[in-house]
Amino acid sequence: MKKQPGCLFASGWDRWRNAITMKAKSNNYFIRDLNLSFYIFASMLKYPLRKKSIPYLLLPVLFFLPMIVSCQVVTDTSTINIKPDSNFVKKEDTVLRIKNFSPYFTLHVDSTLDYHFEINRDPQQYYWYLKNSPVGLKINKDNGELHFKADKSYFLSGKLKYDNEYKVKMGIQNLNDPTDKVDTVFTLVFYNTEIIPSKIKPTVSSDLVIEEGDTLNFKLQCDDGSFPIESITYYTSSPIHSTTPIAHCGDDFTWNAPYDFIKDDEKTDQKPLTITFIGTDKFFNHDTAIVKITVKQTINYPYRLIQYNKITKDVDTYILQLKSTFRILDQKVKRTRNTRTSFDLTSASTALGGTIFSSLPTQSEQTTGKILPSVGVALVPVKEAVAPSKTTEQNSASLVRSDIKRLQYLLTDNMLIGEKDPDIVKKTTKLRDELTQVQLQLIDVPIVEDNTNSEELDRYFNSPKVNKKYRLKK
Repeated sequence: MKKQPGCLFASGWDRWRNAITMKAKSNNYFIRDLNLSFYIFASMLKYPLRKKSIPYLLLPVLFFLPMIVSCQVVTDTSTINIKPDSNFVKKEDTVLRIKNFSPYFTLHVDSTLDYHFEINRDPQQYYWYLKNSPVGLKINKDNGELHFKADKSYFLSGKLKYDNEYKVKMGIQNLNDPTDKVDTVFTLVFYNTEIIPSKIKPTVSSDLVIEEGDTLNFKLQCDDGSFPIESITYYTSSPIHSTTPIAHCGDDFTWNAPYDFIKDDEKTDQKPLTITFIGTDKFFNHDTAIVKITVKQTINYPYRLIQYNKITKDVDTYILQLKSTFRILDQKVKRTRNTRTSFDLTSASTALGGTIFSSLPTQSEQTTGKILPSVGVALVPVKEAVAPSKTTEQNSASLVRSDIKRLQYLLTDNMLIGEKDPDIVKKTTKLRDELTQVQLQLIDVPIVEDNTNSEELDRYFNSPKVNKKYRLKK
């Protein structure tokens, strides 16, 4: 240790005086103590030295000793000596801690992370460990060196994801003291400058063929790239909509093809339909998937069966009405024919009687024979007046009968075959058109409705006499 100039140990009176002056400037009480010491020392020199005066001689020494000690200043720059009168107290580092802890790591794909954690203790007495670490992240249990190689295969296989914060728990444990440990958490994020686009993948092929009445149902899956698809919308070439909502990946598209998708006025039996799905990520990048559907026209059999049953019922009802009308017309024609036949027979009888009476010998009988033919001639206008000819009714009855036969034949010819007749639409249309045509043909014939049951009408219509009357004669 080197002593500075100006201390009491330096040689020469000047140095000693300078030291005293320096001490006096730093302490106001020093001058008073110094004067008192010199006064005592000078007074003792006036008298002979005695044993009792030795303690008084030591008083100056006690005064100069603190000054000598306080004048010792260290000049070595590698060591710091604290003065005895200083209030600074150095505290001991007793808490286990990581001196270079980093709470956040950002790592590019196909790069390597090497980071050495340091603690304020002897690392040989501690054990390092990780909890819920991502695939491939390791730490040296002896020295706390963190290592990770971000292979692209981890991300392609789906074990790791980009822009996802992985919270990794890390701990330090003393090998000898179980209570001496530290647990902390740091965040690890991976990023990639290569942009892999996300794709929409419907679970059906791009070309489909369905029929009216079928249900189209498929799922919208997504192949996530660098930025996953966050929303999905769609538009179609025809105004249709899914019965289930479509907004995100994994939603189901469901559509029931109606039977009237192809209208009756459209001259085609199939119709194309295009559905375009658009997926958007958080940066508004788009991906499009198109599904083309061909819808074939088919029969709404339950509805068509109702229509067929209704038209057949209408035809049967109209046939009964025509049979009732035919019976009325035929009876009128029959009564008129009987009356006219009676008049004709009477006229013929009078003519024959006149001939017979004319051949008799008596004059009166011969006169009667001359009158009787005139009576027969006179009955002709009476016959026309009483029972005019029913030509119109006869023709109407014949027309009605022929239309009844026609409708009955159409019902038999257009009967349904099997549980689902593929020609049900054609047969229904045929019956409807023929019924309309018959109704227009008989528009001038008054339709008569009575309370006669259908069995009685059928017996009258199919009776042998009636059939013989309206049978075609050669």
